[in-house]
Amino acid sequence: MKKPPLVSVIITNWNGGELYKKCIKSLSEIDYPKWELVVVDDASTDDSFKTPLPKSSKLIINKKNVNFARANNIGYGYAKGKYILLLNNDTLVPRDFLTNMTERMEADSNIGVLQPKIRLMDSPGYLDNAGSFMTRIGFLHHWGFGRKDSEEFDKEKEIFSAKGACMLIRNEIIKKSGLFDEDYISYFEETDFCWRILLMGYKVLYYPGTEILHKVGFTTKRINVLQINYNSYKNRIATLIKNLGFFNLTFILPAHLVVSCGIAAAFALKGQFNNSFMIIRAIWWNIVNLQKTLSKRSKVQALRKVSDGEIFRSLMAPVDWKGFFGDFKRIEKDLRLSLNQKR
Repeated sequence: MKKPPLVSVIITNWNGGELYKKCIKSLSEIDYPKWELVVVDDASTDDSFKTPLPKSSKLIINKKNVNFARANNIGYGYAKGKYILLLNNDTLVPRDFLTNMTERMEADSNIGVLQPKIRLMDSPGYLDNAGSFMTRIGFLHHWGFGRKDSEEFDKEKEIFSAKGACMLIRNEIIKKSGLFDEDYISYFEETDFCWRILLMGYKVLYYPGTEILHKVGFTTKRINVLQINYNSYKNRIATLIKNLGFFNLTFILPAHLVVSCGIAAAFALKGQFNNSFMIIRAIWWNIVNLQKTLSKRSKVQALRKVSDGEIFRSLMAPVDWKGFFGDFKRIEKDLRLSLNQKR
């Protein structure tokens, strides 16, 4: 790069503890010459908000917890960069990661979002995520999740959605589309955002030219797992309503609701009524807020430059029912462990 552009790094922190401090330390050692850091402390009750930050950083301390989506939007309000890097507080980054990511973005103006290879911090030989793809039932297929790293993940690939743990975004796009939907609170907001980017005709790219480490499970140990899954179901339904074209909406949304109700029924048959009711509440939220979501849909569809067919032709994965059942069992285990910890 002849003249490196300014990159604004946004981190939201809530009780990040020692892991957040290590994240800031790794970030402070990067070799990229022109970047700024915006930290939004979301009313932490530990002392992590006292963590020393690199020079020229901006620290915003919220008086009350506003959650992930809004906290990132607050941070974005202070960002000045040509590119915006959203980075989780439970990550560790290598020295050259931002240089490599920015150079790749500069080389192709059609890249709207860039995600690096994300490894598991506790098992670096395995992947957290290499990007996600849409399926015909409205659930995502998470490519590479929990899999051993291999040559398959060493090639660039266009993806449907990047993971919010680390994503570099072209700021000019955010100015047109907005960042995160604050009604989402947390979870699935990055997929909703990436989908808008695809509708606008930009690429979302998995880029293995650099990688980071992510402490998977750090958030779920501190937050109510039932609430996490409620937000995931609620936000996923809203995302389908907002972003699908009319034809696909009439097929994919009903399929998604049928499968979701089936999962709720399975929970009920096992006597896990809280889990079952969680899904019903998520569906009910979307019914109650349908008018508001349809208003958002109008704004999203006005951004559309490409059809669903163009997007899904390469970015839709077949339904992996075996993997889907495995995900259900994993989530069921997380919910059960969370309930036992409260007792």
